[in-house]
Amino acid sequence: MSGDFALWVYLSRTPLLWLTVTLLAYAVADRLFQAAGRHPIANPVIHSVWMIALVLLATGTPYPTYFQGAQFVHFLLSPATVALAVPLYERRETVMRALLPMGAALVVGCVTAMGSALVFATLAGIPYEVMLAMAPKSVTTGVAMGIVEALGGDPTLAAVLVMMTGMAGAVIVTPLMRLLHIEDMRARGFAAGLAAHGLGTARAFQVSEVAGTFAGIAMGLNAFLTAVLVPVAVSFLR
Repeated sequence: MSGDFALWVYLSRTPLLWLTVTLLAYAVADRLFQAAGRHPIANPVIHSVWMIALVLLATGTPYPTYFQGAQFVHFLLSPATVALAVPLYERRETVMRALLPMGAALVVGCVTAMGSALVFATLAGIPYEVMLAMAPKSVTTGVAMGIVEALGGDPTLAAVLVMMTGMAGAVIVTPLMRLLHIEDMRARGFAAGLAAHGLGTARAFQVSEVAGTFAGIAMGLNAFLTAVLVPVAVSFLR
């Protein structure tokens, strides 16, 4: 028994173990996602998170130890984001024809995502530091953390809120679009990428490559516009 415990202590400190746990959790969650007919509630990212969290809680493993292995997957986020340019290039003619409506949707969507968070926070009496973390909730984690840190807020809290927003968006985007009778995959994808950043974009690609292409565009443009508008908006709330 002591030998098994010593083996676990050794393995728990090696990056390979936690990389394996991460990949295994996603593989199991993805299998469940396929078995559920790709239903939004069965989103593999969401279920991977709680599976990994349970393993960490059960083994008493601190997050920094886990991240030593998970950082290899984290590193792939940057090239994966750059790879979104491939479907964009392949559908450049379709994209060019939709520039005007995309521009209008970008401005309205960005202001709505940011403004709704700030208005709710103000009405609820939420502290200013938390309000800062809420403002860029609809952009990618790296951008949101950078914005909040530059403004003196808590980047860790911002990351948590961004992930919660992405998970919620990935789950409700398809049912919501059906409820609103929006069938245009360009509009569906753009809305998903703008409101739910990377997770929304991943969900859009699961539905349609056209939707995924426009989601990637929205995710990138919204990150830029939010980085410009958030400092202006919060300056009025100091």
